[in-house]
Amino acid sequence: MQWLSDNLLNELRQIASARSDRRAALQAAAEALRRSGGYRWVGLYDVDHASAMVRNIVWSGPGAPEFPIFPLTKGLTSSAISTRKAVNVGEVASDPRYLTAFGSTRSEIIVPVLDPANDLVVGTIDVESEAPNAFSDSIQQLLESCAEVIRPLWHK
Repeated sequence: MQWLSDNLLNELRQIASARSDRRAALQAAAEALRRSGGYRWVGLYDVDHASAMVRNIVWSGPGAPEFPIFPLTKGLTSSAISTRKAVNVGEVASDPRYLTAFGSTRSEIIVPVLDPANDLVVGTIDVESEAPNAFSDSIQQLLESCAEVIRPLWHK
């Protein structure tokens, strides 16, 4: 697991430091995250506090998100934004906050991307799995480290 974690973090560091356009870099990051755990779907989002909206930037998976734009008070994302902490739900069907995106999703984790200057959530990493309880504590910690590594992509 450590080898995979190190490889993923190194790949994301290279993506975040490359001189490519933001969207292309974020797409590469989403694909690396999805590939790393064999997840069904990964989406990266902007959080716009001025308009109180969350907007999908890129995704990697079988299709576009059901809700590409939604109020920052909705879904599991709202909890990640308000608490500035990851929200890890092992069985989404039992959580009333869940916004159904794909009927086959069983578990989901939303990891906030924090702006270190003001501690505001500027983005989120959304990872979905068809397996229940797919995100262990160690996977959550890895995804939180990934959020720190790719944070510069929210400032380009």
